[in-house]
Amino acid sequence: MDDFDDDSFDDVLGSMEMPTSPKKPKVQPSNNQAPAATTSTANSSHPASITVVKPASNPHSVLVHSKQRGNPILKSIQSVPLEYRDDIVPDYVVGRTTCILFLSLKYHNLNPDYICQRLKALGKMYELRVLLVQVDTPEPHNALKSLTRISLLADLTMMLAWNAEEAGKIIETYKQFEKRPPDLIMERVDSNPHQKLVAALTNIKPVNKTDAVTLLQTFGNLGNVITASEERLSQVMGLGPRKAKRLYKTLQEPFLSK
Repeated sequence: MDDFDDDSFDDVLGSMEMPTSPKKPKVQPSNNQAPAATTSTANSSHPASITVVKPASNPHSVLVHSKQRGNPILKSIQSVPLEYRDDIVPDYVVGRTTCILFLSLKYHNLNPDYICQRLKALGKMYELRVLLVQVDTPEPHNALKSLTRISLLADLTMMLAWNAEEAGKIIETYKQFEKRPPDLIMERVDSNPHQKLVAALTNIKPVNKTDAVTLLQTFGNLGNVITASEERLSQVMGLGPRKAKRLYKTLQEPFLSK
């Protein structure tokens, strides 16, 4: 299917019960028979409470819906164990409040209503809801545009993978980082002045880190690099006329636009 600009998605999404506020999961006490996940909306004046199926027997396991057996992405999940279950709604559960729905773009093109049906079944369950899309079509733009709209409306985080191995690694990483602090994946800002100058120079394409270090070693400081002529810059070992021209032009541009 090449065109996803019809109103069918809006009609289906309009009938879905979308999350409106953060959810507080409640773990169902373990017993001999685990009930399916349900959503309680008895009191509309309070956020919906979520009843989550019993946790995995191994806390380090990824819960996998039994229908995902045979999915090639599972071969790439090697660092965490898998536990197959029939009593979960999403395809994968990677945390107490985190789930993943997997979608092949090729399958989506053939069955565009599938994802809306899955979201309707998921309801308000889980706080972090990931839509993992495997891009396996040569022209993915229209389909991705449609899925982006659905993700925004349905409170989904959309992740793209370009092959089965990459998709599996994304699932694995979500589980491995389940209890890690958020600053663990934040960019590290180097406090060393020299490293800051190197980083600043490498923002000028096509100057690389080696070029930046050589420039600072040759001229001694950033001021001398800025005032150097294009000819002088081209004489720096490893820089050459092309990089020197680009570097000189960038350094001579005004920092503030008029």
